[in-house]
Amino acid sequence: MDKRTLTRLNDIIEAINLINEFVQDQKLDDFLKDIKSQKAVLYQFIIIGEAVKNLDQSLLDQYNYPWHIPKSFRNFIAHEYHNIRIERVYYAINDLTTLREVVRLILQH
Repeated sequence: MDKRTLTRLNDIIEAINLINEFVQDQKLDDFLKDIKSQKAVLYQFIIIGEAVKNLDQSLLDQYNYPWHIPKSFRNFIAHEYHNIRIERVYYAINDLTTLREVVRLILQH
């Protein structure tokens, strides 16, 4: 695996870990009141989407994961920021567990 790919994969893992750290033990109501956590989480989602976007598609095709979702979510945050429903961002955090597992699997190969 080349250095660029390894860096992108590790960026995804780091961003997921940071998101989990930012919202650790926060309920939805707390998250909705915490602008700093919201902005920090949104930035990490942008990093995840950008990293996925820059991975070789032939690599991604080897793993059963909806790779278009993090890419699309990144684009939505970056370009449609005024339409973000922050509660959906909070619920999207739960979907990161599967992504982390798939990325760890890729790193093992």
